[in-house]
Amino acid sequence: MDPQQAQHFGAAMAGMMSVFLLFGLAVAAFVIFLLWRVLTKAGLAGPLALLVLFPGIGSLIVLCILAFSDWKVVPAPQAYFPPAYPPPPAYPPSTPPAQL
Repeated sequence: MDPQQAQHFGAAMAGMMSVFLLFGLAVAAFVIFLLWRVLTKAGLAGPLALLVLFPGIGSLIVLCILAFSDWKVVPAPQAYFPPAYPPPPAYPPSTPPAQL
């Protein structure tokens, strides 16, 4: 490989790595935003979502907090639930087969 090809290869790798880094940062920011919203709607502190920045154990800690904490949410009003369905109609009693 001549030096010019090596230089082009290095430039291509640097460009690809910067694109992957930007994509990874965008995904991480989106995940933190989503977890922040879930935690605040559950009545917990939103900055707990920043624990996800610790690789491996951070997301496990956040999931355990969400799973085992009491969610301080207001129940939905009764108007959001559909009315109860009527019970199904009773079937006619079965008759024994006719004897010949």
